[in-house]
Order: sequence, then C-alpha cells, then structure tokens
Amino acid sequence: MTDQLTPPKAGHSLLVLLTIASATLMIVLDASIINIALPRAQSDLALSDVARPWIITAYALSFGGLLLLGGRIADTFGHRRMFLLGLAGFALASAFGGFASSGTALILARALQGMFGAVLAPAALALLTTTFTAPEERARAFAVYGAVQGLGGAVGLLLGGALTEFLGWRWCFFINLPIALAVGLAALKSIPPGSARKPGNLDLIGAVLSVTGLTTLVYGLTVAGEGNTAGTHRALPLVAILAGVGVLALFALHQRAARHPLLPLSIPMERSRGAAFLSLLLIGAGMFGMLMFLAYYLQVVLGFSPLQTGLAFLPFSGGIILGSSLASHLMPRLGDGRTMWIGLLGASIGMVWLTPVGIGPGFAQQVLPALCVMSLGLGVYFVPASSSALKGVPEAQSGVASALVNVTQQVGGAIGPALLNTIFLFATQADPENRLQVPDGYRAAFVAAAVLFVLALIIALLLPRSARTASAGSKAR
Repeated sequence: MTDQLTPPKAGHSLLVLLTIASATLMIVLDASIINIALPRAQSDLALSDVARPWIITAYALSFGGLLLLGGRIADTFGHRRMFLLGLAGFALASAFGGFASSGTALILARALQGMFGAVLAPAALALLTTTFTAPEERARAFAVYGAVQGLGGAVGLLLGGALTEFLGWRWCFFINLPIALAVGLAALKSIPPGSARKPGNLDLIGAVLSVTGLTTLVYGLTVAGEGNTAGTHRALPLVAILAGVGVLALFALHQRAARHPLLPLSIPMERSRGAAFLSLLLIGAGMFGMLMFLAYYLQVVLGFSPLQTGLAFLPFSGGIILGSSLASHLMPRLGDGRTMWIGLLGASIGMVWLTPVGIGPGFAQQVLPALCVMSLGLGVYFVPASSSALKGVPEAQSGVASALVNVTQQVGGAIGPALLNTIFLFATQADPENRLQVPDGYRAAFVAAAVLFVLALIIALLLPRSARTASAGSKAR
C-alpha cells in the first residue's frame, strides 16, 4: 500500500512546487551556509581547533547516516506527515543552534538538524514524485528541484557571508525559522493528506550500527590531531578508528542477513557502481574539507570579510553548474566513465593548483583560477558519477540507490573535515597559538584533499571498460 495523495487543485500545483522547493533549499543551504560563519562561531564560543570540524561533521553524519532510514520512515508513516514533522524538527534544531551558548550545544544542534533533515528530504522528494504525475508537469517540477539543488550551495555561501557580516553568525540558524513557518503554512494549505500507513519494515538496528560506526570512525580521525602525549590517549585514536571500522563491518553483515535492509548490498557491490560510489565518497571528503579550510584561509590569512568570502566562492558554484551542462554534451559521445575521468582530471589539476597557498601571489592569481578549474571539473564529474552509480539498478531498488548517492557524499563530507583537520593540526603543532595564521597548515590540508581527488581519478580509470563505453556503445547501436 502506497502513500497516495489526493491530487491538488490546479491552482495549488504551483504552491505545492514552491513549498517543496523551499524546504529543499533550506536543507541544501544548511550544508554550506555554516562554512563562512565557522571562524566567528569558533571564536565566540571558544571552540577548540580539534572540535572545529564537528560543526560540519555532525550535520553530515546524522543527515547521511539516517537518510536511508528517513526514506523508509516517510514511506511508512506518510509523506505529508513526515514532511511536516521533519520541517518542525529542523526549525526547532535551528533555533537551538542560534541560541547555543557553547560549542557542545552548537554541535548537538547541527546533529539534530541533520537528523530531521534526513526525514524531511526524502519526504519532500516523494511528495514531488506523487504530486506531479503528468509527463510535462513532472519534467518541469524536477527541473525546478534540480535547479534548487544546484544553486543552493552558491546561495548558502553568499547568504552565510552576508548574514555573518551584517547580523552575526547566529542568523545563519535563525534564518531557517521564517522559512520553515512559511513552508509549513503553505504545506498545510496545499498538500492534501495521504493515506495512513502501518509501521513496519524499519531496519533500526542497521541505522544504529551505521551511525555508531561512522561517528566512532570520525571521532578517531578527529582526536588523532590533539597531540596529547599521555600513553592512554595516544592509543585512543587508533582504538576508535578500529572500533568504527569494526562496527561498520557488523553493519554490512547485518545488511546481508536482514529481511528489509537499509542498504541492499547488491547495489554497491557491483564493480562499476561500487567504483562510482567510492569515488563520490573520496570527492565528498576532499571537497567538504577543502571548503572548510579555504573559508578560514580567506578570512584569517588573506583578511577577507565574511561577505567577501561568500562572493569569492561564487565562481566555484558557477563552475559546477557550467560543468554539469558540459557533461550532458560529453556523456553521449564519450560514455559515463570517460566523462568522469575528464572531470576528475580537471578537478585534480585545480586542487593541486591550490596547494601552494601562502607562497603564490594571492587570491586573484592563484586561488581564483584554481577554484574555477576545480569546480568546472567537479561539475563535469558529478553527472556521470551519479549516472554510473544508478546504472543497472532494478526499479524496485532505484529509490534506495538514489538516496545512496547523497549518503555517500555526506559520509565523505563527515570524514573529510575530520581527516584534513587532523593533518592541519599536525602540520602546525610547532606554533599552536597562531596555527590559523600559519600557511603550512593550509598547504598540508589542501595536499591531503588533492590526494583524495587523485585517488578518485585512479578509481575512475579502473572502471570496467564496459562501464566506460556503455553510453557510447548504446548510441552507436
């Protein structure tokens, strides 16, 4: 039994689309808006350098780790009901973050945002799918949805800079309250109730194992940079990392045996798809980590204001959008695999270009061209990577596979900042009082991100020939 909606009145269709698009925009914004505000938030709340990445990681962990479960919950209890619940929870978590008086409270707020976002996002997409069923309406609706996803990152960076500079970093959280209120009222008016669903088929054990394993792994990567000389503490990072890997192994075993697994292992275990998912994980780790440290570099070392920093990131977002358009022309001629390789090559060149920061002449001559080349390559890469990750998936598993694309990037976004932060701390341990002003730390972090990009490139080169040429061969036939 599916969550069928009574079709909205013709006059309400546009309002339904705007409602869903606005909720999606709010989720996408919160993945990037905090990057610009993070330096001032860290200063105001006296957040340690070790704890710093958790502001980003807490959101990515809870959102990515619970997204598959959130989709099952929305299917089980009703899309409209879970849309409203996720929206209300996201707003309350945002208010909690805005009023946070300590770093711990802010990290908890970010985790709660991710948790409710993991319910809200799949419910919104499901409502879009079930509301717009006519081919032309559906195409327009998904075009708007895709545009919101693509532009959300750019809007988040720019809005984060403007809010931080003129109103304070807390408004990066408070801005969600009027948006959520307007979206909630519009949803109550325009989205009709769906049919009731009976609870069932929720793999709670799998959800707990996946989130616990990821959190423990990221914790180990994070505390490795503390540099404590106590014997017990020196062993803690390794113990945490091994424990995290062990719990994730238990998660995989549980998924193999579960009747209704969160993640059917047949999806990532196929070689071509597995390579695509692994490359998405590595790129997510490198990109999220790079964005965090570049925001610090621009503000702390180069002296940019938050607004100037947001504007400085606009070419990066524009390059991804342009690259995505270019990919649509390359894929029919070259196939998914070769297009991925071209995109990753460009992204790797741009990331390597960025690594000698502090030695080069500055933003316009080094950072800006590096961002343009990197983002253009990433835009070319993301489209065929998503296509390869979904190729050959049975229709009954297409929803889970689609969610896994986002999950993989979010998990990478949780691991990357923690890993790069630890490398940054090791590189600046000789001057811990002024480490944010030391270019050596940024260079080390960007080198690590470049290594992750190059590893993704190598994986794309190792894709089976059939995966690289499938699209081109199909066209030839």
